[in-house]
Amino acid sequence: MPTIWIVEDDQDIREIVTYALRTAGFETQDFENGDAFFVAFAKAAPPNLAIFDIMLPGDDGLTILKKLRQNPNGEILPVIMLTAKGSEHDKVKGLDLGADDYLAKPFGVMELISRVKALLRRSATAVVGESFSYKNIQLNHTGRTVTVDGAAVTLTFKEYELLHYMLVNANIVLTREKILDIVWGYDFEGESRTLDMHIKSLRKKLGGAGEHIKTVRNVGYKLGE
Repeated sequence: MPTIWIVEDDQDIREIVTYALRTAGFETQDFENGDAFFVAFAKAAPPNLAIFDIMLPGDDGLTILKKLRQNPNGEILPVIMLTAKGSEHDKVKGLDLGADDYLAKPFGVMELISRVKALLRRSATAVVGESFSYKNIQLNHTGRTVTVDGAAVTLTFKEYELLHYMLVNANIVLTREKILDIVWGYDFEGESRTLDMHIKSLRKKLGGAGEHIKTVRNVGYKLGE
């Protein structure tokens, strides 16, 4: 049974999220702050997914996320961020730091469950025995590693899935709708900016190789000439 850890200082929200996840069949552990989260993270097996509120006392959710990504056991842990409604800055910064998805408050518990399930499905099926490459980009799906000119590149779960999908379909124009459906796995209407944010972050992490990802105006994206 997948385990989900939640860091949320608002007791009412924490109880609602915990109840919804447990009702959906997940095991949960909740924390009021980042300190308690990392104490548990150091002692127990990592969860299958984490949910961080951004507005927290002490270290905020973005700081917790940054620390998590610096931990070898937390580099590719799927993370959903809870943001203030309409806070574009928080969304962009969260994705830059390695968040895989985000939800703006107030949110519906069914939407939360849907996003959790979609993220876990892709996490569970992420490793298969294949390798893909395009010019100086190499992706090893068995070891879940990415290199550019032989140098390792650290990607978040969603960035990795996005690059993998584009490598599989190198030189093919992929519509925004198709990418969102395959990589995110659910209707992302109204949140399509997240794809642009992930593309921007992926290009940045790939360095000079990021120029291989082309924007096809009014259609989507393509990896290739």
